[in-house]
Amino acid sequence: MQLVIVESPAKAKTIEKYLGKDFKVLASYGHVRDLPPKDGSVRPDEGFAMDWEVYSDKRNREQVKAIADAAKKSDRLILATDPDREGEAISWHVLELLKKKKALPGDVERVTFNAITKQAVTDAMKAPRELDQDLIDAYLGRRALDYLFGFTLSPVLWRKLPGAKSAGRVQSVALRLICEREHEIEVFVPQEYWSVTAKMEHDGTGFDARLARFDGKKLERLSIGDKGMADAAKKAVEDGRFTVEEVETKPLKRSPAPPFTTSTLQQEAARKLGFSASHTMRCAQKLYEAGAITYMRTDGVQMDMSAIMAARDAIADRFSEDYRPEKPRFYKTKAKNTQEAHEAIRPTDFRKDRAGSGDEAKLYDLIFKRAMASQMATAQLERTTVNMRDPTGQHELRATGQVVKFPGFLAVYSESFDEKSEDDDDNLLPVMRKGDAPAKKDVEAIQHFTQPPPRFSEASLVKRLEELGIGRPSTYASTIQTLRDRDYVRMEKNRFFAEDSGRLLTAFLERFFPRYVAYDFTAEMEEELDEVSGGRAEYKALLEAFWRDFKPKSDEVMERQPSEVTEVLDEFLADFLFPERADGHDPRWCPLCAEQDREGGELHLRGGRYGAFIGCVNYPECTFRRKFGQPGDGDGSDDTVMGEDPDTGLPVERKTGRFGPYVQLGEGKEAKRASIPKDIDDFDLEWALKLLGLPRIVGAHPETGKEIEAAIGRYGPYLRHDGKYAKLQSTRDVFDTGMNAAVTLLAEAANRKGGSRGAREPLKVLGKTEAGDDVKLMDGRYGPYVTDGNVNATIPRDKDKDALTLEEALAMIAEKAAKGPAKKKRKAPAKKKPAAKKKAAPRKKAAAKD
Repeated sequence: MQLVIVESPAKAKTIEKYLGKDFKVLASYGHVRDLPPKDGSVRPDEGFAMDWEVYSDKRNREQVKAIADAAKKSDRLILATDPDREGEAISWHVLELLKKKKALPGDVERVTFNAITKQAVTDAMKAPRELDQDLIDAYLGRRALDYLFGFTLSPVLWRKLPGAKSAGRVQSVALRLICEREHEIEVFVPQEYWSVTAKMEHDGTGFDARLARFDGKKLERLSIGDKGMADAAKKAVEDGRFTVEEVETKPLKRSPAPPFTTSTLQQEAARKLGFSASHTMRCAQKLYEAGAITYMRTDGVQMDMSAIMAARDAIADRFSEDYRPEKPRFYKTKAKNTQEAHEAIRPTDFRKDRAGSGDEAKLYDLIFKRAMASQMATAQLERTTVNMRDPTGQHELRATGQVVKFPGFLAVYSESFDEKSEDDDDNLLPVMRKGDAPAKKDVEAIQHFTQPPPRFSEASLVKRLEELGIGRPSTYASTIQTLRDRDYVRMEKNRFFAEDSGRLLTAFLERFFPRYVAYDFTAEMEEELDEVSGGRAEYKALLEAFWRDFKPKSDEVMERQPSEVTEVLDEFLADFLFPERADGHDPRWCPLCAEQDREGGELHLRGGRYGAFIGCVNYPECTFRRKFGQPGDGDGSDDTVMGEDPDTGLPVERKTGRFGPYVQLGEGKEAKRASIPKDIDDFDLEWALKLLGLPRIVGAHPETGKEIEAAIGRYGPYLRHDGKYAKLQSTRDVFDTGMNAAVTLLAEAANRKGGSRGAREPLKVLGKTEAGDDVKLMDGRYGPYVTDGNVNATIPRDKDKDALTLEEALAMIAEKAAKGPAKKKRKAPAKKKPAAKKKAAPRKKAAAKD
C-alpha cells in the first residue's frame, strides 16, 4: 500500500478517487504540532533548539495515530501537502513524528501540485522529489523569530503597560500603519476651495464644463479660496458667451491587469464583494480543494502556458477573434519581496464559468473573469477635451469626456480601486467643432473642503503592507483578524479605526522598541527570510543577529518601573494628549481643580487596572478622569452622540465600558444599553437602533403558537422558543432570519441535544439486517454512526461515510456488539464532612486611632 498525506479531508477524498485502490490518502488536518505556548520552547542558549508538541485536541491525536498505523502497513509514504513553505513544514512535521514513532516506511517522497485535478495529481506522482530543506529552514527561522518576539515582548507589556494583551512582529507594524493614519486625520486642517461649473447643452445633449481659467490665470484646485472670489467667477461665466476654440481628441489604450495573486484577490474581493481577507481565503480554500482553482497562496502573476492557451481558446469561443490578441500576454510582478514560486490564481478549467455556491460562486466568478481578461485584447478608448472661451479671452471653460471605441478586456472585467481620481471622467460629450456656441443652462459655484487621507480598508491595508514588503500575503488575513480579536482596532463602514489600547501599544513600541516597529527593519527581515528559503543564508545566523540586540533591549525595559514607563509615555504623547487649548489655558489644566479653587491641578497620563487614562496630580482630592484617546478640552466624558431615536427623541450614544464598546439610549437607570458586536463592519446609527430594539420577534411558531425571539446573549446570537434555544451564525442573522429558517434551526438544535431522538431522520438507509431491521447511517453529537436500532457503532474518522456499504456497517455493528455495553465509571465515595469547628469567641474591636 502507498500512503499519501495531505492537509484536509476534502482534498484527501478527491485525490484518493484520482489515484485508485493502491493508494490510501489521509489528512493531517493542517499542522500536527507546534511550539508549546510557554517559556523555553525556543532556547537561544542551545543553538536556538526548539521543542515541538503534538496538538492536544482529541481529533488531532486520533488522526496522528491513524497516520502512524497506516504508515506501518505501507511500503511507500508520499507527502503531498501544499506547494509552499507551510506545506513543506507540515510534511516535515509528519515525517519527524513518524520517525519518533518508528513508523516510517522505507520509501519516502515529496510531491507537489498546483491544482487538484486528475492530470495535475497524476503528473505530480510521476515526478517526486525530496523535502526542500531550505524551505523548512525558512519556516523554522520565521516560527522561531515570531515566537521570540512575542514571548519576550508580551511579558514586558503585561507588566509595564496596563491593558496590553500581546504584540507580534508583523501585527505591530500593521497596527502602527493604522494608528499613524488616525493621527494624520486628527491633525488635518481642512482648507476651503470652490469650483465653478456650467451646465451646457449642444445638439440636445447636456454636459458639464468647469471653469479652467479666470481673469487670464489658470485655475488650480485651490485657486478659488473664498465665497467672494467664487461669486465673482460665477458672475463672469453667467455674463459671458462661450464659443468652442479647441477640440482635442486623443486615443487611449488600457491593458488588462494580471491574474490574481493572494494579495490582489483579497483586495479586489474586499472592494467588489465586501469580503474580509479571512473570508476570501476560506472561500478560496474550498474552491481549491474542490479542484475549481489553482493554489490560492501565491505571489506569482504568471499562468502556466497550457492555461494561457486554454484561456485564449475560451476567448475565441465567446467572442470574435478581435478580442484575442495575436500573441499571449506575460506578466511580471511589481511588489517587493515576491518569490513567484507558483502560478497566479486561476480556474483549472476555462470551459467552466461557474463553481461552488453562494460566496464561493461569487469569488470563482471574480477569479474566472480576471484570469480570462488577462489574456484579452487591449481596450481602445478616446478622450476628448473641449476648451471654450468668452470674447475677452480671459475666461475659459473646459469639458472632458471619454468613449470606449473597442471594449477589449473590458467586455469581461474592469479592475476597481479604493479611491477614484478627480481626473476620472467618463462623460459622453456631443460632437462639437470650433466656433460652436453651446447653450448655457445654469452655473453653479460649489464650496468644497480638502479631505484628510482616508482610513485604511482591508484592501488598502493589504496593499500598503505588500508595497512595504512587510509580511506575506498568506498571513495578512490572520494578522488583521488578530488586531480585531485583541480590540486594538475596530471596523466601521469597512474602515479601520484605532482603539485606545492600540494607540497606546503603538506609542509604547515606538518609544521603547523603535527599531522593531520600523517599516524598513521589518521588510529587511522578510528579505533575509527569503534568502534562507533560497538557500543563500542560514536561519540560525539570522536568529542570532536578531536576538543579540533584542534580548538586552527587552531586559532593559523590563527593569523600568511602570510609573517610569507611564511618565515617559506622558511626555512622548504630550502633543496628542494635551494639544493647545482654544480657551488659552495650559494644555494640562485640570477643569475640576479650577472649578473647586484647588491649586496645582495638572493632568498627566496614568495607568490603571483597565488601561491608561488621563488623571490629575491632586488625586485622591481631585477625581477628574478623562479617557486616554480623548485629547483637548474634554470634561472627562468619553461619550459620542451618534444621533437620536426617531420614536422617542432620546439621544443614542456610543460608549466604551469595562467590557468593551456599547450603545446607550437615554440616561440614568432607565437607559437601555446594547454591546456592539465585532462582526459588524459598517456600524452606524441604524445598526445601533436595531441592537437597542432587541429582542426581535420573528413570529408565532406554526405548531405551538408561541413566539420565536431572535437576540444576542452572552455567548452570541441565538433564537429562543418555549424555553429552547438555537445558535445563529452572525449578528446579521438576528435580523435576517425568517420564520421557515427559524423553525428549521430550532428543530435541528433539538435533535442535536437529543430532545427528539425518535423524530431524527437518518442520513441514509443502507439496507436491512437478517431480522429485517433497517440499518441506518445517522449524524450524532460526536460524528456519524451506524445503527440497527439496538446497537450504535461510530464510523472511524478515516472512513468516508458517504461510501459506506451495508456489509461494512453490519461488520461495525457486530464488532461493537461483541465488546458489550460500555462500563460505567464507579462513583467516588462521598467524602466525610469534617467535624464542625467550635465558634471562636468574638474579638474586641480595636480602639480607633487618633
